[in-house]
Amino acid sequence: MKPAVSKFMKDVAVGAGNILMSRFRKVQKIEKKLNAGIVTEADHLAEKYILKKISRYFPESSIITEESGEFHRDSEWCWIIDPLDGTTNYAHGFPFFCVSIGLQVKGRSLAGVVYQPVTQEMFYAERGKGTRLNGRKVTVSKTRKLADALLGTGFYYAKGRQLRREMELFLRMNDVARGVRRPGAAALDLAYVACGRYDGFWERGLSPWDVAAGGLLVTEAGGRITNYQGKRVSIFDREILASNGALHRSIVKTLS
Repeated sequence: MKPAVSKFMKDVAVGAGNILMSRFRKVQKIEKKLNAGIVTEADHLAEKYILKKISRYFPESSIITEESGEFHRDSEWCWIIDPLDGTTNYAHGFPFFCVSIGLQVKGRSLAGVVYQPVTQEMFYAERGKGTRLNGRKVTVSKTRKLADALLGTGFYYAKGRQLRREMELFLRMNDVARGVRRPGAAALDLAYVACGRYDGFWERGLSPWDVAAGGLLVTEAGGRITNYQGKRVSIFDREILASNGALHRSIVKTLS
């Protein structure tokens, strides 16, 4: 018997989070990935746990996951997984990381969960039902002026000329906002927009597992998701701008 989607996603996120916490600040092996970034044994173990649970209860599903790639099956259901978003933070004992699991049905986002195991904060959204943090409904901030806004961003693994381009945007936004933060876990950054801790967030170079869950958290909390030009995006686009909606036009204007 299949469990309810909401319970399944939350339970699996907690299980994966427990695996991460059991090895937090005890990382013994760090590997460099070919494309960019690093991976630890905790990434692999948490992913293995999530895949096992999905295979048991939803074996017909397609899966997109950061560490193992894609598993395409003849299914309308697709799980998009990041077992450890914020691996560099995790490897250095910096407590800003999360488990991210998104679910799409027929190409549309149905549900998403972002779980922060250090703080035990569970962000969950289901299409048409709003966003909740540990069971309590949350919404985006009501900030209406960029001068009053706290924003988040990320540079992915930008270097050289690309990093200089990202820093130009950072400086531009920092000049007009109250503050800008760059903690290094996009899914959790998006969750922070959803619950009003950030008023907006932007980043380039992202992948589906970075935004599949977090993007739904934002829109279900009343926020807005586009690219830097203010146009619609899918989870497969490489850049994202998330905001409380009221600041969106101002942020687009500043970024462009």
